[in-house]
Amino acid sequence: MRTKAKLYAAVLGLTTAGAFVLSTGGASSHGYTDLPISRQLLCANGTVKGCGSIQYEPQSVEGPKGFPASGPADGQICSGNHSEFGSLNSPTAPSGGAWPTTKVTGGQSYTFRWQFTARHATTDFKYYATKQGWNQNHALTRADLNTTPFLTVPYGGKQPPATLSHSGTLPSGLSGHHVIVGVWTIADTGNAFYACSDVTF
Repeated sequence: MRTKAKLYAAVLGLTTAGAFVLSTGGASSHGYTDLPISRQLLCANGTVKGCGSIQYEPQSVEGPKGFPASGPADGQICSGNHSEFGSLNSPTAPSGGAWPTTKVTGGQSYTFRWQFTARHATTDFKYYATKQGWNQNHALTRADLNTTPFLTVPYGGKQPPATLSHSGTLPSGLSGHHVIVGVWTIADTGNAFYACSDVTF
């Protein structure tokens, strides 16, 4: 009986590992931010429960590029237009309560960091923040954001390393809970990767 249980556990483990390898090796799975920590990583590391499939592939929030003129639809910005990652769009964490936040200070330098599971030729990285007084009670829309990026990091079509950090000045005049949207734009496809991070100024 014990041998059967061990065999079942081994098969289950291999199946789970195989599914994870498939999910991370596909054409649409490649990067996320961990500074400030993104919603998808909070789901993947178990800090936030009940997120659905994004917990297995935080690097897969890929959607159309061209934000904010185009890109993901309003209300689907944090999920990159993926319905299966819809929990990322919720104004509250799926496990209940507010999304955990990172403390930041407006007007000061901050180091942003991306982790990549596949490296792509990159146009740039851009960062947007919600406006003071934004509506926190619905899924994020362009009307909630200052649609001029507060930081743009050109990358000239190069491929980033597995971990990439860059610094920039956070917007001033903000207080309380806000969302920073990081957008990694790919040079040789029609897509970009999106990461929403909750912060407290």
